[in-house]
Amino acid sequence: MHNKESYENVNILMEAISYDKFKWQICGDLKVIALLLGLQGLKKYCCFICEWDSRAQSLHYSRKDWPSKISLEPGIINVENKPVVEPSKILLPSMHLNLGLMKNFVKAMNQEEVAFTNLCEKFPRLSEAKLKEGVFIGPQIRDLIKDEYFDTLLQGDEKAAWDIFKFVVKGFLGN
Repeated sequence: MHNKESYENVNILMEAISYDKFKWQICGDLKVIALLLGLQGLKKYCCFICEWDSRAQSLHYSRKDWPSKISLEPGIINVENKPVVEPSKILLPSMHLNLGLMKNFVKAMNQEEVAFTNLCEKFPRLSEAKLKEGVFIGPQIRDLIKDEYFDTLLQGDEKAAWDIFKFVVKGFLGN
């Protein structure tokens, strides 16, 4: 209970619950998933699926295809330890996906347009920094999805991206 989240402690826990015997699927936050797969924390190549470079800021919205991660062998591209679980046993947590998609959507919005201004007005208690970085919580995302006026303010690629986002989030929420 009071142990630090570390590779060693997660490994001990997995042995204690006999994970090797049952091979359950695992769903956890991204830090725990990184520990289970032996990744070197949330560093440069923090994705266990591909070789997405978290530090390549200029490529985040322009590059669409990142090479698949071929190996989780220690010593190769951000892998520090032997994986405790197989990558195929990992389920991505839907809330993390929703929050990440929302963050990416807001960061890609044109902040000079009326839709972004509407976001600022709709959530007046959010700091300017959180708005610009797209840091929202679940209830705020649900409120925005229900807001038909926000839909009318979006145009072009932003409207298309928002429609896809709503479809994906509604699929996760079952609405």
